[in-house]
Amino acid sequence: MKTQIEQAREGVTTSQMVQVAKEENMDVELIRTRVAAGHIVIPCNPNRAHQKICGIGKGLRTKVNASIGTSSDISDVALEIRKAKIAEQEHADTLMELSTGGDLDAIRRAVLDSCGLPVGNVPLYQAFAEASRQYHNPNKLDPEYLFELIERQLADGLSFMAIHCGINRFSVERLRKQGFRYGGLVSKGGTFMVSWMEYHKRENPLYEQFDRVCSLMKKYDAVLSLGNGIRAGAIHDSHDRAQMAEMIINCELAELGREMGCQMMVEGPGHVPLDEIAGNIMLEKRMSGEAPYYVLGPLPADSGAGYDHITAAIGAAQSAWHGADLICYITPAEHLALPNEDDVREGLRATRLAARIGDIAKYPERRELEKKVALARRDSDFAEYFKLSMFPEKMHEVRNSRKPDNEATCTMCGDFCAMERGLSLFQNDIAGDKCCHGKRSVPSEEQV
Repeated sequence: MKTQIEQAREGVTTSQMVQVAKEENMDVELIRTRVAAGHIVIPCNPNRAHQKICGIGKGLRTKVNASIGTSSDISDVALEIRKAKIAEQEHADTLMELSTGGDLDAIRRAVLDSCGLPVGNVPLYQAFAEASRQYHNPNKLDPEYLFELIERQLADGLSFMAIHCGINRFSVERLRKQGFRYGGLVSKGGTFMVSWMEYHKRENPLYEQFDRVCSLMKKYDAVLSLGNGIRAGAIHDSHDRAQMAEMIINCELAELGREMGCQMMVEGPGHVPLDEIAGNIMLEKRMSGEAPYYVLGPLPADSGAGYDHITAAIGAAQSAWHGADLICYITPAEHLALPNEDDVREGLRATRLAARIGDIAKYPERRELEKKVALARRDSDFAEYFKLSMFPEKMHEVRNSRKPDNEATCTMCGDFCAMERGLSLFQNDIAGDKCCHGKRSVPSEEQV
């Protein structure tokens, strides 16, 4: 079986490319050429039927990922299935199953069966969790078992994987020579891999046998997302030498993986101040040959716990604007607890809104919907206003909780509705299509 990128290079337009073109309202040949160049990926493991087709990359709508999964403290399969279904209901584009507690094979399969989103994971989580249970020491992980596990997970139907191939002896040495970090190491997979390397004084097997990793991913046409294991966990660590060393290696690996016929993404950057986001994305795009960029957050402040979905949404909007392709949501529980159903819902809504805001800036031609929303709101056409907006259920909930006496207004203004009075002042000049063509008039002093 040939991968999407291999088929695209041979001039073949797959059904998945056709579907992406339809969803994005783009020319299918443009989609094919960008898949061939590695600028767009389509996670679609053929072992899993009936999954949503989702394109990620250049020129496409910025996608949003939801992450779920058990922990060593809370392992409730039914809860994770409910969260997966909420993610789908709230229009997530992809889902990551990141469990570390309980029967990890059973949980993964239950999640795959419960929703239609493309599902990814981090194989190092299960690998180190099981080594810890069996040997009471995660550093005793057998690399051969790791590769066997990756294939088992792919055979179950995972369509993308975050694999920490870019951590190697060079990047670890940068971390050691640097000597200090305000946020330490925050990636579970990355931290355990660094620990394994230090314990054994060996190279990361995922880097050392990168061709083997790509071979497994190609077998299932899954997207290899190069994990950001040394990402900054504090804005004061952003773009330090250790993080940049891994980023350079990941960008090199993205190029190598594409040459092997594997669909590739790069991950980053974690915690990063607002003024560095554009530069971070520029570097990833330049160094990787425009590989799709999967952004974790990013969080432009460290002090927003409890509202980190808002903190991250600010960073996500900037990231989408400057070229990020897939954004991993952050929930209100980030840094505090395992997310519950409400956290998943709120995190997704905040991140989807952020991605929309970024896309409005990135693709000015996609602002037409915002114009229609504004016109419906101006005309107090609440049915159309709700229909066109992103969160109609929330809008109904708020409006119904404080119903106005006059259904043509809201209780914010009531009898002093600016929209109603403004229209009456110069209705003939701004009514209907004239407004859509910018033919507005300023009311005369007599009208005012």
